[in-house]
Amino acid sequence: MFDSLSIHSVLHVLTVLLFPPLLLGVINRTKAMFGGRRGRPLLQTYFDLAKLLRKESVFSETTTWVFRFGPVVGLATALVAAMVVPLGHASAPLAFNGDVILFAYVLSLGRFFTMTAALDTGSAFEGMGAAREATFACLAEPVLFLGLLVLSRISSSLEMNALLGDAVARGWHASAAPLLLVAVCWFVVLLVENCRIPFDDPNTHLELTMIHEVMVLDHSGPAFGMIIYGAAIKLFVFVAMIVNLVLPFRTGNSLLDWIVFLLGTLFVAVLVGTVESVMARLKMAEIPKLLIGAGVVSLFAVILLLSYP
Repeated sequence: MFDSLSIHSVLHVLTVLLFPPLLLGVINRTKAMFGGRRGRPLLQTYFDLAKLLRKESVFSETTTWVFRFGPVVGLATALVAAMVVPLGHASAPLAFNGDVILFAYVLSLGRFFTMTAALDTGSAFEGMGAAREATFACLAEPVLFLGLLVLSRISSSLEMNALLGDAVARGWHASAAPLLLVAVCWFVVLLVENCRIPFDDPNTHLELTMIHEVMVLDHSGPAFGMIIYGAAIKLFVFVAMIVNLVLPFRTGNSLLDWIVFLLGTLFVAVLVGTVESVMARLKMAEIPKLLIGAGVVSLFAVILLLSYP
């Protein structure tokens, strides 16, 4: 007989495996609605993944095992990160004191292997994309860490279940201003980490302006499918963190908590699509300025929290 913890763990795993591609469909349909178009089906990403799995990967003779290993590590690290973040107000399957450090660095590991896979091709364009990815990551990661520092201060813990649990709900009553600043900054991190407008355009085909897409130009077949799937899971992880931060309150009903959580993730996806529809991509020189600004706001949230009695 399964207990409630086992049921929540199974729901957690199934949600992580099945739900993320839907967010990409919601974003694309939102952008299509703003453009007055019908747009692609909501489930198009699932069809694309199934098609890529049936194809054969083509590898250049100049690449090594690093190029083949990059998509695998990217997908694996995204899955591990998703197992650390609590969903639906239930405890995450992979939880221990200090798992917040694992969460941050496992995502960095996935980025590292994606960049090294791009460099392994010897392509100037992919090397340019890897350099841009490293530069913007150095500016985005402090914003994420400062937000986690605020939550750690409120919850007095370094465990993700505590950081994004009941302590946050109590924190909104006593420290609403710092949490609001963290939520805004994390939304900026979501956009830059997942290569969304105004930082990057996932639909562009101009190598000189691409960041993430130019790093995966030489991937094909199942390897490219793993990259798309891993990117969808990574997007879901950041969306889940924002939903847990903004909607930490429990209803008292586990099923209703899951429904509220999933609706919240869909709302954030619509918000991402809206931002991409009403904003143009920033000039490359303007992106560091926005990320530095987000870092300053996150630091102000920490200072503001420390000033509370």
